[in-house]
Order: sequence, then C-alpha cells, then structure tokens
Amino acid sequence: MIKVAIIGAGGIAVGHLEAFKLVQGMQAVAIADINEERAAQMANEYGLTAYTDYRKMVVEQKPDAVIITLPHFLHKPAAIECAELGCHIYLEKPMAMDEAECDEIIAAAERHGVKLMVGHTQHYLPANRCAKEIIREGSLGKLVMINDERHSFYFTDARPQWFLEKDKSGGGIMMNLGSHSLDRIQWLTDCRFTRIKGSISFHGNRGDVEGSGIVYGETSIGVPVTLCLSGYKGSTKNELELMFTEGMLRVDVGGKVEISRGGAFEEVPIEDQTEPFLLQLNDFRKLIETGAEPYCNGEYAKSVIAAVQAIYRSHELGVEVDVKA
Repeated sequence: MIKVAIIGAGGIAVGHLEAFKLVQGMQAVAIADINEERAAQMANEYGLTAYTDYRKMVVEQKPDAVIITLPHFLHKPAAIECAELGCHIYLEKPMAMDEAECDEIIAAAERHGVKLMVGHTQHYLPANRCAKEIIREGSLGKLVMINDERHSFYFTDARPQWFLEKDKSGGGIMMNLGSHSLDRIQWLTDCRFTRIKGSISFHGNRGDVEGSGIVYGETSIGVPVTLCLSGYKGSTKNELELMFTEGMLRVDVGGKVEISRGGAFEEVPIEDQTEPFLLQLNDFRKLIETGAEPYCNGEYAKSVIAAVQAIYRSHELGVEVDVKA
C-alpha cells in the first residue's frame, strides 16, 4: 500500500481525497495546512492526521508520496524539500513560477531518486479524452488551425488574494487558466509551442496581474493557434475549435464534444466518464510502482510554463518570440 500525505487543504485537495475512496493500492494518511481549523476539518472528514507544518508531517508520517496543492510560489520549495525526504511527488499545475524553478524541481527529483508527476487535469477530462480519440482516429483529415476562447470573471471576491499578486502566483489569467488552454492544445495534438506573439491587459480591480490576453502561436507540427482569454465581466465561455481539412471538432465549457463534416455540428456521445482525479491517481500509482512515465512528467510540465512565460516576454518586447522549453 502506497501511503500518501496531502500538502494544502484547499478545494483541489477534496477532489484528490474523494478519489482515494476509489483508487486501489494507495491510501491518504495525513494532511497539512497552515489553517489549523481547515486541516482539522478535512482530516476529521476523511480519517486523516492533521498538521499545520508539512515538514513535520512528512518526517513523522514517513509517507511514500505527497500531493502538493499549495500556492504557486510554494511549489518549488515544497517539492524540493519532499524530494530530499525521499517522497515521490505529485505537484499541482502550474508546475512552478518559471522554467528555472521547473529545472530545480526536476533536478531534485532525479538527485534523490524520487518520481515526479504534475497534475495537468485537462488530460483526464472525459470530453478532452473523447476529442483526442477522434483526432487520433484521423477521419477529419489534416489539422490546419486551432482557436481557443475562454472567458470568465477572474477577479471574483471568492478568488484568494495570492492568485492576484504576481510574486505569489507568477501571473494572472494566462498563468492560471491560460496554462490549461496551452496544455490542452499540446496534449490533444501531441505537439509543443515553438513561437508565440502575445498581448495582455491589466484592468483588474484587485492585485497586479493581467486580466486578459490574446495569443497567436505556432506549434511543432506546423499548426497555427489563436488563444483568447478574458477575465473581465461578461458572458462565460470556454470553447476549443480545431479545424481540419475534412471537418471541425469543438469542445465546449459543458464538456460537450461536437463534430461538423460540412454541415451543422452534431454531438458525439462520451462513453467513458471515469472520474478525472481517479485517473490521475492511477497514473501516479503506476509511476511509483513500475516507473511508467505519465504524459505530464516534469519536462512536459516545464514546456507549458515556457509557453506562458513566452506570452509575457512577447508582450513586454512587443514582438513574436521563441518558446524556450
């Protein structure tokens, strides 16, 4: 049985802990959060031991692995400390604040002989997995371009303040939500972004991070991509369209997949509705038990951070830039 400790008792931790009820060969044993009441409440609900210091938790519990669900600026120190203590690491996305921090985490895992996986949830959502199968099957022909639009109010009062402070989050809507879009495109098409031209804006009523951005990107398979994100008030939208020579594929915010082969879009039934957090835990378990590398290993996760950083760099310079993965 693989013993796992959770670092951070926020909403994402709940998803993982619910999945532990279904996964085989893994057991959550403890949870740590600087908010003592929150840690105790979650520990009581899921039968765990609560801590306010994750270092003390790891030393005392001696888990085989940790799941790190902390604010972005704490990813690097927590991951490196856990690697030094011999724990395999599941790290929530985005992997780190920049590419250099990603390199430090990867090096620490290699140095201490522990496994590393990053939680890019887009790979496990039913609609995305269905879309990837359609792309892989090939009946829509050659992929020629991609458009991704995502709009939702980013500066809601419910969002913790650290998300809106660049020195803690690494950035705003592009770092937090744009990384999902960039990752989904790379994973669906088995490519990496190579060049990016980005323009972002800063009109939020809280913090110092960007609230919108529009991006033109080119990928390693020669496909142009447009990405448009807005975190200001308006109608919510989350829609990805992939255009092929023989039709179009669309995935929308409700988790619906549709295909057009020259006429109106028709919905595609999604048969596999397996819980995404369970699929992630299963991949993490396989990585620990057999060494089977997940798609979202450290090097892959670094490529997503590199694409996000290229957007910021392009905006600052006012020119198209290479993605330094």
